Amino acid sequence: MNQDFSGLLNSLKQLAQTGLGEQIGRGIERETLRIKANGQLAQTPHQRQRLGSNLTNPLITTDYAENLLEFVTPVEHNHAQLMDALKDIHSYTIDAIGDELLWPMSMPCFVGNDDDIPLATYGQSNVGMMKHIYRRGLKARYGSTMQIIAGIHYNFSLPESFWPQWQKILGNEQPLQEFISDQYMHIIRNFYRYGWVISYWFGASPALCKSFIQDRQSRLEFKSLGQGSLYLPYATSLRMSDLGYTSSAHSNLQISYNSLKEYVCSVRKATQTPSKEFAKLGVKVDGEYRQLNSNALQIENELYAPIRAKRVTQSGQTPSQALYEKGIEYIEVRSLDLNPFVPQGVDSFQLQFIDSLLLWCLIMPSESFAPGELQQCRDNLNQVAVEGRDPELKLAINGQERFVHDWLSEINQGMSQLASALGEPYAAAFERVTQRPPLSEQLLAQLLSEDEDNNKLALELAKNHKLALQEHSLSVWSKAQLDEVVAQSLEKQKMIEQQDTLSFDEYIQDYFARAREPISS
Repeated sequence: MNQDFSGLLNSLKQLAQTGLGEQIGRGIERETLRIKANGQLAQTPHQRQRLGSNLTNPLITTDYAENLLEFVTPVEHNHAQLMDALKDIHSYTIDAIGDELLWPMSMPCFVGNDDDIPLATYGQSNVGMMKHIYRRGLKARYGSTMQIIAGIHYNFSLPESFWPQWQKILGNEQPLQEFISDQYMHIIRNFYRYGWVISYWFGASPALCKSFIQDRQSRLEFKSLGQGSLYLPYATSLRMSDLGYTSSAHSNLQISYNSLKEYVCSVRKATQTPSKEFAKLGVKVDGEYRQLNSNALQIENELYAPIRAKRVTQSGQTPSQALYEKGIEYIEVRSLDLNPFVPQGVDSFQLQFIDSLLLWCLIMPSESFAPGELQQCRDNLNQVAVEGRDPELKLAINGQERFVHDWLSEINQGMSQLASALGEPYAAAFERVTQRPPLSEQLLAQLLSEDEDNNKLALELAKNHKLALQEHSLSVWSKAQLDEVVAQSLEKQKMIEQQDTLSFDEYIQDYFARAREPISS
């Protein structure tokens, strides 16, 4: 470890003793496919009368498809409260979807073809139509099957009271918000360097249904499992590999993480750079939109990344405008597979481990990326995703190439000290994670022991999880409160639709005109 590590660790320990761990803001977004009792994709539309408007319900929405649910917790400062909120949302939803189940795996169940995946619709308002047409563009560009891969997004923010103290410790004299943004970018760069440990420990997609591959070419040497599954012996997270939700179409985008300004400018450039490949698809064909535009990114959300800088946007703002005007508010970790062994898809031990990792990334040195370094980080993540448990695997980080287990040993040493500094719950969570086999190893061992199909095991787990969620007693909200959220969301969607004054063509032109406006300093 570097010489500064011990000093910063001691400073962080002192801050932790004042309750830092209970002041961190945390939120979860969990994606999950609705399936029929036989394990096939549900073809029913989103249950709007039972679950509310997927445009305006703050807790329950849909992601890419009508059958791809997304559950969103409020920001919480306590892990137990956060998990209770997530369980409440799951339990309420299970009651609403009748005989259907929630698919517990990140990689999809059997999918015959793209047309079996109904794109999510959000009503007739301009904002709702824009969300739907954005998804049409994703289908045309990448295909639907890739878009229904599910995961956990973990939102993390350090308390406002932390930053002036941390700034004083570092002897920094920048304006406070500029300092905060720089520190979050510091974390993000180190997450690119070391965040592959999340896939190593928590990757839970070493196997998939053969239907996901179909006619797609792959350089990966899959082995067969059961009647219809494929796997890689040392894989951790096929979701995070080149096969999964990452996109080769984005490999040439020059996104910079060396400063907030460079990041914002590079993302904005990608949304304004024409793509010859995507132009061939057409934008408006026979009077109907096929995609929002033919640029490298239709909108900023199309940038696939394992971690993002975030700020809540105001009406009419793009994410980059909000970031540049007000600075980074929180970071979103997007590399976490669904944990198939728990009904809510993630547990508090995993989140406490990630908290420790992010704070470790904060106190470790984080130089600006050298040319080619970001791509090396992406290559490392892909390697861990497809062969992370191979003892012969080597990764190059900061110009040093070592075996993956040597990197893990060094990272574990520092993270163990940091977790202990945060307090006993974090230390216990770190020990629990690192003293057990990685989730991918546990899952694959169970599949191989009985030569069982990935889908068969997933269906068994889905049924067990449904029973557990039906037995869950709501604790954060009452049923009446959640019913009221549903009713209010339906009314809010009606209001949005009634307030539209522009045609959709005018709305789109106005949106992208505002998106191209110079960012204010």
